[in-house]
Amino acid sequence: MAANQNPNRKSESIRRANRIIQTRSFVLMILMGVVMFVLLFFRLFDLQITRHEELQSKAVNQQTRRTVVTASRGTIYDTAGNILAISSSAETIILSPLEINNALNDTENPVTWTKDSLAAGLAEILGKDAASIRKRMDNVKSQYELIQLRADEEVAAKVRAYVEENKISGVHLVADTKRYYPYGSLAAQVIGFVGDDNTGLYGLEAYYEEELEGQSGLVISAKDQAENDMLYTYEQYFAAKNGSDLTLTLDTTIQYYLEKGLEAMTDKFSAANGASGIVMNAKTGGIMAMASYPNYDLNDFLTVSDQTLQERIERGENTLAEMQLLQWRNKALNDTYEPGSTFKILTLSAALEEGVVDKTTTVNCGGSVNISGYTIHCSNKNGHGLQTLVQSVGNSCNPAFINYGLRIGNEKFYEYMRSFGLMNTTGIDLGGEAVGVFAADSSFTQLDLACYAFGQNFTVTPLTLISAQAACVNGGYLHTPYLVERITDSDGNVTYRHDSTPVRQVISEQTSATVRECLEYVVASGTGKNGQVAGYRIGGKTGTADKGQTGDVVVSFLCFAPADDPQVIMLITMDTPSRATGTYVSGGNMVAPTASTVMAEILPYLGIEPSYSAEELLGMDTTVPNVIGSTVEQAKEKLKERALSYKIVGDGDTITDQTPAGGAIIPGKSTVILYASAAKPTDKCVVPHLLGKTPSEANTAATAAGLLIRFSGTTGSESSAIRVLSQSIDEGTEVDAGTVITVQLGDTSVTD
Repeated sequence: MAANQNPNRKSESIRRANRIIQTRSFVLMILMGVVMFVLLFFRLFDLQITRHEELQSKAVNQQTRRTVVTASRGTIYDTAGNILAISSSAETIILSPLEINNALNDTENPVTWTKDSLAAGLAEILGKDAASIRKRMDNVKSQYELIQLRADEEVAAKVRAYVEENKISGVHLVADTKRYYPYGSLAAQVIGFVGDDNTGLYGLEAYYEEELEGQSGLVISAKDQAENDMLYTYEQYFAAKNGSDLTLTLDTTIQYYLEKGLEAMTDKFSAANGASGIVMNAKTGGIMAMASYPNYDLNDFLTVSDQTLQERIERGENTLAEMQLLQWRNKALNDTYEPGSTFKILTLSAALEEGVVDKTTTVNCGGSVNISGYTIHCSNKNGHGLQTLVQSVGNSCNPAFINYGLRIGNEKFYEYMRSFGLMNTTGIDLGGEAVGVFAADSSFTQLDLACYAFGQNFTVTPLTLISAQAACVNGGYLHTPYLVERITDSDGNVTYRHDSTPVRQVISEQTSATVRECLEYVVASGTGKNGQVAGYRIGGKTGTADKGQTGDVVVSFLCFAPADDPQVIMLITMDTPSRATGTYVSGGNMVAPTASTVMAEILPYLGIEPSYSAEELLGMDTTVPNVIGSTVEQAKEKLKERALSYKIVGDGDTITDQTPAGGAIIPGKSTVILYASAAKPTDKCVVPHLLGKTPSEANTAATAAGLLIRFSGTTGSESSAIRVLSQSIDEGTEVDAGTVITVQLGDTSVTD
């Protein structure tokens, strides 16, 4: 049987071994396939699912070029439509070192320029260092090297002409916009400025960034691996949406008047810490002007322009960065101070509203008062004696107001401070508003109340205070101060308009009327006499507040007009005036005259009609009649008709010349010199020293010098202490005969 076996047939054991190997190989292949599949699955999952967005973004970046289309930033207008901030066309200049290198290495199309000549040419046009531009070209892998951000169109045109003339590759001009401020430093702390990326950094530019910035557009186009545009390509364009425009309550003319007054006042009294001022619509809370001094130029905001600040840097007292921050600071909004006697307006309002005082109230001032063991003095150390309510306000009597505060009581007084909005921000549409410092109501003592009643031992911002003061005189209504009247989108649609609904009524109309009456007395006969404006009824309150125990003070003046129906309210503060100017340090002596000057310009500008007394009418400006060729008698009659005096030089019968000339505008009651067949002198007249003189002395000195004089300021007071505080033309200046010098009068006996 063994002989019948096939010798080629493998033994059973070998066949079994082969089957096992095959089975194992098959299983192993299956296992390896499964493992590979699982690995591949997870790899694909990672690439297509987990990293989908990342890889898609890389692919898009490799295959497409994105060019941002800059949106035009919205324009800022004042209330009359004058442009305060606008974005003008500009071009950003960039280099592509890769393109420059390729062009220089292209032997088929050789160029005539070199990297050195290109750097020198651009440096000359842009006013930059050629070496720094040349160094940028060494980064040959780069396609973007910024050379000049937002160059003016004139400069960009020169660069473009240079590039085209020399057939230069790798220099690109990208359309952009540049922020420009036509009025330079006007309202700088309010408007603010933008940074290099056209994003608002300060002021309204920052607060309304979302509305002003707009939405940038985008152009997407295809490119190859070498960053070149593809021959057959596509392009998508997403249009930019320009920013919205702001129309403010601010008025450039009123702003100019305020800033001019602040600068003159601060320089005159060498105020160590500058000054601030706010002009507000008393009925709505709209800010008509807001200024801080020192100031700066919005078009060059990194430069410290104030000489005093520059000197502090040079002496090493402060760094450049510190002085930049200081000049950008809006003192009316960002800084707090102890208000002093201007706060008495609120104490008066609360006392009248609570019925604890009225116009028949009398109070005696002995020069000081003792509260909780502390002696508090009045500005009049000898005391004012027995006073009526109105007189106590006019005298700015501390003991009287302590008396009124104590009558109100701790709890009620604290409630009124809350109701007047003193303990919170006002809500103005401007960033960085500070909050004052007050004692907690739980620890508010009688001594606290006594000090608070006349404006000491707590702090407020000027903005918070004027908002509360406006409520005291406008019928009792507290308004949120605001700067933006409306916002208009790029299509001309008004998307926002301010609602002037008052926050609440704090005092009654009747109380407010009594407050106005008292404050009008302050300017007519009290410590605010230097705030008078001829032809207008002005209400106001002076303030001189101690700065802790430093010995320094903040002087201030609050005024409004017309006193019987307030349209405009203004608060001016000056921080740390010098005591070496020869002027008694007080708000009534230092700040009220400036307020008078500013108000005298604002009120006629706003069309608020003056109402002059008979005496004021005689002193009003009049036009000089032309009497040349007239007889002496005819000339006299013509001048008498204009209430003008005359002085005749010569003994002729006919007038051959006159000073001032016919048509000149001079103050009423001035003297006109008539030349009757006599030669008119041609010599210049020298302006005399008028400061410190009485009105009579100043008029005599000016007349003797052949000049005319116009009085302003405290013209309605019979005080023997009225003196010339300032003169419009400096002593020693040579001018034509008949030139009018405006002098401001003030009562130098005023104390707060």
